[in-house]
Amino acid sequence: MNYWKHKSAEVSSEAKIGSGTKIWHHSQIQSGAEVGQNCVIGHNCLVCSQAKLGQGVKLESNIDIWGLITLEDDVFVGPSAVFTNDKNPRAAYPKNGDWIPTLIRKGATIGANATIICGITIDQYAFIGAGAVVTKNIPEYAVV
Repeated sequence: MNYWKHKSAEVSSEAKIGSGTKIWHHSQIQSGAEVGQNCVIGHNCLVCSQAKLGQGVKLESNIDIWGLITLEDDVFVGPSAVFTNDKNPRAAYPKNGDWIPTLIRKGATIGANATIICGITIDQYAFIGAGAVVTKNIPEYAVV
């Protein structure tokens, strides 16, 4: 094992975890997830199957990265930010894994408690402020 995990973290043996990564208290990395080198996964985070994190990604606490969400290299996600994966969720009509992909490009920053609606791209080095609700594509270097 070339990464560190807290004893309370659950990491599937079928997840790909890069060297130098740190996984903190009560976090879970599912089978099929990909986490790059030198990432920090804060406490109480979930990285689902089919999620991809590049190198140097930092997730603060209480963040769920659902399947088909990609965070490229050096993305920062502030505490309790929310990603969605379904534009019209209904309990009576489950999607059975038919989720909508979301792409966060290299170097982007997402502030605390921001909500990112699925199906969009936040381009490289964009800065999303705390509490923002992002419903459309964001161009590179934009401040939202």
